[in-house]
Amino acid sequence: MLLVLSEEQKAHLGCLPPVGGTAVGELGRLAVELLRRGAAPRAYEAAARKLNIGVDTIQHGVEGLTYLLTESSKLMISEIDFQDSIHVLGFSDELNKLLLHLYLDNRKEIRSILSELAPKLPSYHSLEWRLDVQLASRSLRQQIKPAVTIKLHLNQNEDQTAQVLQTDPSTLLHLIQQLEQALGEMKTNHCRRIVRNMK
Repeated sequence: MLLVLSEEQKAHLGCLPPVGGTAVGELGRLAVELLRRGAAPRAYEAAARKLNIGVDTIQHGVEGLTYLLTESSKLMISEIDFQDSIHVLGFSDELNKLLLHLYLDNRKEIRSILSELAPKLPSYHSLEWRLDVQLASRSLRQQIKPAVTIKLHLNQNEDQTAQVLQTDPSTLLHLIQQLEQALGEMKTNHCRRIVRNMK
């Protein structure tokens, strides 16, 4: 799977060839630090002084490398696909090898950082349900009014919460049909391909 870069990202990465190999290594280190700790303008200024390059050039280079490394790590792009993705940029073989080395060295760490940044969603623990039927009331002696009460127990951050839902059977049947349709759609080749690339 090839990584598709926008014109803006290509422009940001376009500042890498003039700065040289040692500067690209420093920009790669700053890009990984950006993912770990967030933006650090002082680090950009220090790198600009050290490498005799403008702060804007440093910032654009770091942003371009950050995008390249995060997207490649997120999609688990192979070595060959990564090389093909950056070959479009027209860099020298030495710079391409340097970027590949940077990607391979930091791929696992970037994936772990991205997994920590992902939101922690609640997960299913258990379900209780009850069917209530109102057969009559003071005003209507012969009525049938069913209601389904569902108590959904969820785990979130090692805490257990409960959500109580109440609906009529026809809405519940519609909800079940929609969920079954979504589960059936997950079995299609298109969805399997997307899920495989997300892992």
